[in-house]
Amino acid sequence: MNVLLFGASGMVGQGVLRACLLAPTVDSVLVVGRRPLGVTHPKLTEVSHDDFTDLTAVGDRLTGVDACFYCLGVSSAGMSEAEYTRVAYDFTPAAARALVAASPGPTFTYVSGEGTDSTEQGRTMWARVKGRAENDLLATPMNAYMFRPDYIQPLHGAVCRTRSYRVMYTLTSWLYPCCTASSRPTRRPPNT
Repeated sequence: MNVLLFGASGMVGQGVLRACLLAPTVDSVLVVGRRPLGVTHPKLTEVSHDDFTDLTAVGDRLTGVDACFYCLGVSSAGMSEAEYTRVAYDFTPAAARALVAASPGPTFTYVSGEGTDSTEQGRTMWARVKGRAENDLLATPMNAYMFRPDYIQPLHGAVCRTRSYRVMYTLTSWLYPCCTASSRPTRRPPNT
């Protein structure tokens, strides 16, 4: 399987990259990013690109892709809706269109977020923008899947680039095992 990855330098993307490089079913990983990752692996190829609203210049590199993991994103904290929309919305459908043009029928996995607003009408700006991106991806002729994590624990050296999140992870990471244990569903006996 040939994988395309956007957002490999972010915390989620670092984890996806690691998993893909370790997976025996993945033959190659193409990362499209603005700067080199500093990672060397026989399966890994990097393409530098600055304008994520127009991927025409790298379109020929997207042929033969079976799956795309779209992990590119930013925190909306301190951003205007227009600034956040440029990164969280404008880049996403552009990537999907470029991929479908080069490799018809891929699977596209989009990392969204818990609370995303598919109606695009809610009060929370980031949720509306992410909802719009999800809706556009679902209308694209490909197998699109939305992943809406509520909490992500960085592991295996993955580092969040947002300072406030790094502090939060440091202070609360010891709670994560307790929270997941208490949220597991209880097994109920069948009705008799």
